[in-house]
Amino acid sequence: MPTTPRSAQLQLLATYNRWMNEKVYAAAATLSADELARDRGAFFASILGTLNHLVVADTLWLQRFARHPRHAQALAPVLALPTPAALNATVFAQLPELQRRRTELDGWIVDWIPTVSDDDLDGALAYANSKGQPQSRNFGGLLQHFFNHQTHHRGQVTTLLTQAGVDVGVTDLVALVPQQAV
Repeated sequence: MPTTPRSAQLQLLATYNRWMNEKVYAAAATLSADELARDRGAFFASILGTLNHLVVADTLWLQRFARHPRHAQALAPVLALPTPAALNATVFAQLPELQRRRTELDGWIVDWIPTVSDDDLDGALAYANSKGQPQSRNFGGLLQHFFNHQTHHRGQVTTLLTQAGVDVGVTDLVALVPQQAV
């Protein structure tokens, strides 16, 4: 499938997503289990709670995307995962297990995104939201939300890590934007 500017942007976001998750999990791994689970007053309470929320939300969205007729095969492994019961569910109580699932999800995302066509981006996706209400929204907009949601909550995690004395390092997307001759 030829790469278009839109698909190249999505591929950059998928690569950025995986890169940042690797950085965040490496930083989180420097903390004890008690520090990871400590309620720090964040929306999902703790570092571990927020990382679990990201796995939950990504699982739910990828399962929705997998029901799109053109993407069922590429995302089939996601359909085999248990569907999280709530947005604040604890999928894994320990970081190593959560990190394994995060790595799986990121691999599926990076492999799947190049299969998304401009026609897909322009079309609609019918799905049910977390309250079971039917929705039909622009597929491209949903993918933008998918990546933006991850960035939003990773920003919360990097703040919590910084408050715990852990520096995640560079987090800006520009770090992955290739240099280009003028």
